[in-house]
Amino acid sequence: MSRFTLGRVLSLAALAGSAGACSDSGGPSTQSQVSFNVATQPATSATGVSATIVGTPETSTDGTNTLIVNGVQLVLREIELHRAGAVSDCAASAGDDCEKMEIGPVLVDLPLGTPGSARTFSVALQPGSYDRVEFEIHKPSSSEDAGFLQSNPGFDGVSVRVTGTYNGTDFTYTGDFNDEMEFNLDPALTVGETGTADLTLFASLDSWFRDAGGALVDPVSANPGGQNQGLIEQNIKSSLDTFEDEDHDGRDDGPNHQ
Repeated sequence: MSRFTLGRVLSLAALAGSAGACSDSGGPSTQSQVSFNVATQPATSATGVSATIVGTPETSTDGTNTLIVNGVQLVLREIELHRAGAVSDCAASAGDDCEKMEIGPVLVDLPLGTPGSARTFSVALQPGSYDRVEFEIHKPSSSEDAGFLQSNPGFDGVSVRVTGTYNGTDFTYTGDFNDEMEFNLDPALTVGETGTADLTLFASLDSWFRDAGGALVDPVSANPGGQNQGLIEQNIKSSLDTFEDEDHDGRDDGPNHQ
Protein backbone atom coordinates (compact mmCIF):
# COMPACT_ATOMS: atom_id res chain seq x y z
CA MET A 1 0.00 0.00 0.00
CA SER A 2 1.24 3.45 -0.79
CA ARG A 3 1.53 6.02 1.98
CA PHE A 4 0.36 9.59 1.67
CA THR A 5 1.17 12.67 3.73
CA LEU A 6 -1.83 14.42 5.25
CA GLY A 7 -1.36 18.00 6.27
CA ARG A 8 -4.09 19.88 8.05
CA VAL A 9 -5.78 17.85 10.63
CA LEU A 10 -9.49 17.74 10.51
CA SER A 11 -12.12 19.20 12.74
CA LEU A 12 -14.12 15.97 12.92
CA ALA A 13 -16.37 16.94 15.80
CA ALA A 14 -19.31 16.44 13.48
CA LEU A 15 -18.59 12.72 13.63
CA ALA A 16 -19.11 12.47 17.36
CA GLY A 17 -22.87 12.36 17.18
CA SER A 18 -23.12 9.90 14.32
CA ALA A 19 -20.02 7.69 14.42
CA GLY A 20 -21.01 4.40 15.97
CA ALA A 21 -17.90 2.47 14.91
CA CYS A 22 -19.70 -0.75 14.14
CA SER A 23 -18.55 -3.64 12.02
CA ASP A 24 -20.76 -5.21 9.38
CA SER A 25 -21.77 -7.94 11.80
CA GLY A 26 -22.86 -5.73 14.69
CA GLY A 27 -21.77 -3.17 17.27
CA PRO A 28 -18.86 -3.39 19.65
CA SER A 29 -19.29 -5.26 22.91
CA THR A 30 -16.72 -3.32 24.94
CA GLN A 31 -16.00 0.28 25.84
CA SER A 32 -12.66 0.48 24.03
CA GLN A 33 -12.15 3.88 22.42
CA VAL A 34 -10.19 5.28 19.50
CA SER A 35 -9.61 9.02 19.48
CA PHE A 36 -9.16 10.80 16.17
CA ASN A 37 -6.85 13.80 16.25
CA VAL A 38 -5.87 16.34 13.62
CA ALA A 39 -2.62 18.26 13.08
CA THR A 40 -0.91 20.50 10.57
CA GLN A 41 2.41 21.03 12.33
CA PRO A 42 4.47 18.75 14.59
CA ALA A 43 5.17 20.09 18.06
CA THR A 44 8.72 21.04 19.04
CA SER A 45 8.34 18.95 22.20
CA ALA A 46 7.20 15.33 22.12
CA THR A 47 5.93 15.31 25.70
CA GLY A 48 2.45 16.05 26.97
CA VAL A 49 1.23 17.95 23.94
CA SER A 50 -2.45 18.81 23.71
CA ALA A 51 -3.23 21.36 21.05
CA THR A 52 -6.36 23.44 20.65
CA ILE A 53 -7.92 23.85 17.22
CA VAL A 54 -7.58 27.48 16.18
CA GLY A 55 -7.96 29.42 12.95
CA THR A 56 -4.67 31.33 12.77
CA PRO A 57 -3.78 32.13 9.12
CA GLU A 58 -0.77 30.29 7.72
CA THR A 59 1.75 31.99 5.43
CA SER A 60 3.95 30.44 2.74
CA THR A 61 6.48 32.18 0.50
CA ASP A 62 8.94 31.31 -2.27
CA GLY A 63 10.92 34.53 -1.99
CA THR A 64 8.79 36.29 -4.60
CA ASN A 65 5.18 35.30 -3.96
CA THR A 66 3.26 35.15 -0.68
CA LEU A 67 0.34 32.85 0.06
CA ILE A 68 -1.80 33.34 3.17
CA VAL A 69 -4.34 30.61 3.95
CA ASN A 70 -7.28 31.58 6.16
CA GLY A 71 -9.39 28.44 5.96
CA VAL A 72 -9.31 24.86 4.66
CA GLN A 73 -12.25 22.47 4.45
CA LEU A 74 -12.50 18.89 3.15
CA VAL A 75 -15.50 16.65 2.55
CA LEU A 76 -14.84 13.06 3.69
CA ARG A 77 -16.90 9.90 3.83
CA GLU A 78 -16.57 6.18 4.63
CA ILE A 79 -13.81 6.48 7.24
CA GLU A 80 -12.80 2.91 8.10
CA LEU A 81 -10.12 0.95 9.95
CA HIS A 82 -8.87 -2.28 8.35
CA ARG A 83 -8.14 -5.31 10.54
CA ALA A 84 -4.53 -6.54 10.43
CA GLY A 85 -4.19 -9.76 8.48
CA ALA A 86 -7.46 -9.35 6.59
CA VAL A 87 -7.14 -9.79 2.85
CA SER A 88 -9.96 -7.73 1.37
CA ASP A 89 -10.12 -3.95 1.10
CA CYS A 90 -12.73 -2.13 3.16
CA ALA A 91 -14.61 -1.13 0.02
CA ALA A 92 -15.00 -4.78 -0.97
CA SER A 93 -15.47 -6.28 2.49
CA ALA A 94 -18.84 -7.70 3.46
CA GLY A 95 -17.65 -9.27 6.74
CA ASP A 96 -15.67 -8.26 9.78
CA ASP A 97 -12.51 -7.03 8.01
CA CYS A 98 -13.23 -3.35 8.69
CA GLU A 99 -14.66 -1.11 11.37
CA LYS A 100 -16.67 1.81 10.05
CA MET A 101 -15.99 5.10 11.80
CA GLU A 102 -18.35 7.15 9.66
CA ILE A 103 -20.24 6.74 6.40
CA GLY A 104 -20.53 10.47 5.81
CA PRO A 105 -20.15 12.71 4.08
CA VAL A 106 -18.82 15.03 6.77
CA LEU A 107 -17.36 18.52 6.42
CA VAL A 108 -13.92 18.80 8.02
CA ASP A 109 -12.34 22.12 9.03
CA LEU A 110 -8.57 21.87 9.22
CA PRO A 111 -6.82 23.67 12.10
CA LEU A 112 -4.34 26.35 11.08
CA GLY A 113 -1.23 27.47 12.95
CA THR A 114 -1.39 24.88 15.73
CA PRO A 115 1.67 22.69 16.55
CA GLY A 116 0.81 19.22 17.83
CA SER A 117 -2.41 17.32 17.35
CA ALA A 118 -5.85 18.33 18.56
CA ARG A 119 -8.34 15.71 19.74
CA THR A 120 -11.55 15.94 17.78
CA PHE A 121 -13.71 12.96 18.69
CA SER A 122 -13.62 9.46 20.20
CA VAL A 123 -15.63 6.42 19.14
CA ALA A 124 -16.16 2.94 20.56
CA LEU A 125 -14.28 0.25 18.66
CA GLN A 126 -14.03 -3.53 18.87
CA PRO A 127 -10.69 -4.69 20.32
CA GLY A 128 -8.14 -5.85 17.79
CA SER A 129 -5.21 -4.85 15.64
CA TYR A 130 -5.69 -2.47 12.70
CA ASP A 131 -3.09 -1.89 10.00
CA ARG A 132 -4.78 0.53 7.61
CA VAL A 133 -7.09 3.54 7.57
CA GLU A 134 -9.25 4.18 4.51
CA PHE A 135 -11.54 7.06 3.59
CA GLU A 136 -12.78 8.97 0.57
CA ILE A 137 -12.27 12.59 -0.38
CA HIS A 138 -15.77 13.12 -1.67
CA LYS A 139 -17.48 15.53 -4.08
CA PRO A 140 -21.11 15.75 -2.92
CA SER A 141 -23.95 15.65 -5.41
CA SER A 142 -27.59 16.67 -5.07
CA SER A 143 -28.77 13.20 -6.10
CA GLU A 144 -26.63 11.36 -3.55
CA ASP A 145 -26.06 13.81 -0.67
CA ALA A 146 -29.19 15.94 -0.41
CA GLY A 147 -29.16 16.02 3.39
CA PHE A 148 -25.52 17.08 3.57
CA LEU A 149 -25.99 19.79 0.95
CA GLN A 150 -29.01 21.16 2.77
CA SER A 151 -26.67 21.97 5.67
CA ASN A 152 -23.71 22.86 3.43
CA PRO A 153 -25.14 24.33 0.22
CA GLY A 154 -21.81 25.77 -0.89
CA PHE A 155 -20.32 22.30 -1.33
CA ASP A 156 -22.44 21.02 -4.20
CA GLY A 157 -19.76 19.47 -6.44
CA VAL A 158 -16.94 20.68 -4.13
CA SER A 159 -14.70 18.30 -2.17
CA VAL A 160 -12.01 20.80 -1.06
CA ARG A 161 -12.22 24.52 -0.35
CA VAL A 162 -9.36 26.85 0.57
CA THR A 163 -9.66 30.60 1.17
CA GLY A 164 -6.98 33.23 1.67
CA THR A 165 -4.89 35.75 -0.24
CA TYR A 166 -2.22 35.37 -2.93
CA ASN A 167 0.10 38.35 -3.24
CA GLY A 168 -2.53 40.41 -1.43
CA THR A 169 -5.49 39.37 -3.63
CA ASP A 170 -8.34 37.34 -2.14
CA PHE A 171 -8.86 33.86 -3.58
CA THR A 172 -11.10 30.83 -3.19
CA TYR A 173 -9.86 27.48 -4.42
CA THR A 174 -12.42 24.71 -4.93
CA GLY A 175 -11.44 21.14 -5.78
CA ASP A 176 -14.05 18.95 -7.44
CA PHE A 177 -12.37 15.54 -7.31
CA ASN A 178 -13.18 12.21 -5.66
CA ASP A 179 -10.46 9.87 -4.45
CA GLU A 180 -10.06 6.88 -2.14
CA MET A 181 -7.21 7.34 0.32
CA GLU A 182 -5.41 4.49 2.11
CA PHE A 183 -2.88 4.93 4.91
CA ASN A 184 -0.77 2.08 6.29
CA LEU A 185 -0.33 1.91 10.07
CA ASP A 186 3.17 0.59 10.80
CA PRO A 187 3.19 -0.80 13.41
CA ALA A 188 -0.47 -1.68 13.48
CA LEU A 189 -2.76 0.17 15.88
CA THR A 190 -3.71 -2.12 18.77
CA VAL A 191 -7.01 -1.53 20.53
CA GLY A 192 -7.35 -3.32 23.89
CA GLU A 193 -10.39 -4.44 25.82
CA THR A 194 -10.42 -1.12 27.68
CA GLY A 195 -8.69 2.22 27.42
CA THR A 196 -8.03 4.38 24.38
CA ALA A 197 -5.81 4.56 21.31
CA ASP A 198 -4.98 7.68 19.32
CA LEU A 199 -4.73 8.30 15.59
CA THR A 200 -3.62 11.58 14.04
CA LEU A 201 -4.46 12.76 10.54
CA PHE A 202 -1.74 15.11 9.38
CA ALA A 203 -1.69 17.42 6.33
CA SER A 204 1.30 19.37 5.02
CA LEU A 205 -0.54 22.42 3.76
CA ASP A 206 2.61 24.28 2.65
CA SER A 207 3.04 21.79 -0.22
CA TRP A 208 -0.44 22.22 -1.71
CA PHE A 209 0.09 25.26 -3.95
CA ARG A 210 3.64 24.70 -5.23
CA ASP A 211 5.05 23.44 -8.51
CA ALA A 212 7.70 20.72 -8.86
CA GLY A 213 10.46 23.27 -8.27
CA GLY A 214 8.92 24.59 -5.05
CA ALA A 215 7.60 27.87 -6.48
CA LEU A 216 4.15 28.96 -5.35
CA VAL A 217 1.32 28.95 -7.88
CA ASP A 218 -1.79 31.10 -7.85
CA PRO A 219 -4.55 28.96 -6.28
CA VAL A 220 -7.08 30.43 -8.72
CA SER A 221 -5.15 28.75 -11.56
CA ALA A 222 -5.96 25.38 -9.93
CA ASN A 223 -9.74 25.80 -9.94
CA PRO A 224 -11.70 23.44 -12.24
CA GLY A 225 -10.55 24.00 -15.81
CA GLY A 226 -7.41 25.91 -14.75
CA GLN A 227 -3.92 25.06 -15.95
CA ASN A 228 -2.78 23.89 -12.51
CA GLN A 229 -5.88 21.88 -11.62
CA GLY A 230 -4.23 18.46 -11.90
CA LEU A 231 -1.04 19.58 -10.17
CA ILE A 232 -2.81 20.87 -7.06
CA GLU A 233 -5.17 17.89 -6.84
CA GLN A 234 -2.16 15.56 -6.76
CA ASN A 235 -0.34 17.78 -4.25
CA ILE A 236 -3.32 17.63 -1.89
CA LYS A 237 -3.61 13.85 -2.11
CA SER A 238 0.15 13.41 -1.71
CA SER A 239 0.23 15.63 1.38
CA LEU A 240 -1.87 13.39 3.60
CA ASP A 241 -0.77 10.89 6.24
CA THR A 242 -2.21 9.15 9.28
CA PHE A 243 -0.44 7.43 12.17
CA GLU A 244 -0.62 6.43 15.81
CA ASP A 245 0.07 9.44 18.02
CA GLU A 246 -0.42 8.62 21.69
CA ASP A 247 1.49 11.68 22.94
CA HIS A 248 -0.40 14.08 20.61
CA ASP A 249 2.73 15.73 19.28
CA GLY A 250 1.71 15.42 15.62
CA ARG A 251 4.45 12.86 14.92
CA ASP A 252 4.32 9.17 14.03
CA ASP A 253 4.91 6.99 17.13
CA GLY A 254 6.33 4.16 15.01
CA PRO A 255 9.99 3.10 15.54
CA ASN A 256 10.92 4.15 12.01
CA HIS A 257 9.63 7.69 12.50
CA GLN A 258 11.38 8.95 15.63
